[in-house]
Amino acid sequence: MSQMLDFERAWLSKFTDSLDRVAGEKTRQEVMKGSENLSSNSSRDGVIAWSKAAMERLDSLVDQEKRVEIMTSCACRYPVSDLREIRKAYEETRDIGLAHGMLLEKFEVFLRGTLQLEDGLVEEILGRGWGLAGVRQGNRIIATKIPKSGYLVEYMRETDPQRKRQHYCHCPRIRDVLKSSETISPTYCYCGAGFYKGIWEEILQEHVEVELLESVLKGDDVCKVAIHLPADR
Repeated sequence: MSQMLDFERAWLSKFTDSLDRVAGEKTRQEVMKGSENLSSNSSRDGVIAWSKAAMERLDSLVDQEKRVEIMTSCACRYPVSDLREIRKAYEETRDIGLAHGMLLEKFEVFLRGTLQLEDGLVEEILGRGWGLAGVRQGNRIIATKIPKSGYLVEYMRETDPQRKRQHYCHCPRIRDVLKSSETISPTYCYCGAGFYKGIWEEILQEHVEVELLESVLKGDDVCKVAIHLPADR
């Protein structure tokens, strides 16, 4: 079974469940029209066309607040087990600064250990405020996604803005879109924003809001998300 087939099936399942829960069966049926036969045998043009139409239907049928809830529920999730120590430290201290610092340390270990990046590249990434922890600004975190790990070095070396965006996105569906002449509603990017929402909700054990600030789907160089922390923190 191919990686792409795994991705398509898993994502469509999450999208379907989220539509049912938030918007109801009737809306789910309308938005999901045409997805029944999507598989590893589908052309990438076909997948792109369906994704574009599905987001258009979602935008027209569902209000902004519910669209965000639907799409953030489709996100890939950071392993809860890897956040256990940070959550425990926060429970004991109620110190978001401490939790943020621990998340930053974990991200640096990932860059140096898992990805085995050279020191100069690690410092550049951290200096840009990219990655897991983001940059804290009062009661919000500004998180800028790191380029897809498998294309990170190519991204950093690339000088053409369009090709850099093609290397950047973590979603195989959107990487295909960026290589085509098609466009998809930035609503889709709240899926990626859900990654950060999941991290902070696990640490705080509270609901947090996320806001899409920049997106490669909108022509920006990066995808940037604001995580709004509880006001009393």
